[in-house]
Amino acid sequence: MFFRSNDDGLYRKVPMKFKVIIFCILVCVVIGISYREALNNRRSNSIIENIHKENSNNNSVIKEKEDGNISKKSQAQKVEDEKYNESYKAFGEKKYDNAIALADEIIKEDSNFYKAYNIKGIALCYKSNFDEGMKNIDKALQLKPDFGYARFNKALAYELQGNYDAALTWYDKNLEVENYIWSYYGKASIYGRRGDVQNTVKYLKIAVNMSPDVKNIAAKEEDFNPVKDSKEFQDIIK
Repeated sequence: MFFRSNDDGLYRKVPMKFKVIIFCILVCVVIGISYREALNNRRSNSIIENIHKENSNNNSVIKEKEDGNISKKSQAQKVEDEKYNESYKAFGEKKYDNAIALADEIIKEDSNFYKAYNIKGIALCYKSNFDEGMKNIDKALQLKPDFGYARFNKALAYELQGNYDAALTWYDKNLEVENYIWSYYGKASIYGRRGDVQNTVKYLKIAVNMSPDVKNIAAKEEDFNPVKDSKEFQDIIK
């Protein structure tokens, strides 16, 4: 059995014109709500886009600043390295004052440039200013304790002073961090001065095995005069 509600009956009595008007109103309401939601979404998306854009711009500015700072540091580092190479070259050419002056310029710009203290220190030692020379070498080692070249130069400085026991100790300290040919040669030369054929030959043989050119240097080295006539020494340099 089918029953019809009273509301349905009333609805059927409403004129068609009013039904159309009601339908149009409902359609307009739906369209209005949809438009408002679309507008809100568009506004939200616009805000999000602006936030992303702002963050992107900020990140670009930060990156540009960082890149600029890195570039400046790299340029400064390059200048210091070039000046250090000049100082090292001047030292090798026995232009000790030039080597010291260039090292001082580097230290003025960068007080932590340990290599500059080291080259300045050994140059001062070759000018017989051992106190200041050692202070600078020690400064290099304070900044970089495992810096092999500074350990070697400290041994060499002691050898120049005639403090051979300390020199041997620091040649060994150098060999703890690098297998450096001239530390073996340095030890051999000290034992040569002492007339210790066995140890002279021991360390000189290591140096010669690392580079045969050492034979020619050792043959002319006055430090080996006390052992030069021994068969063991002659066998190495022949």
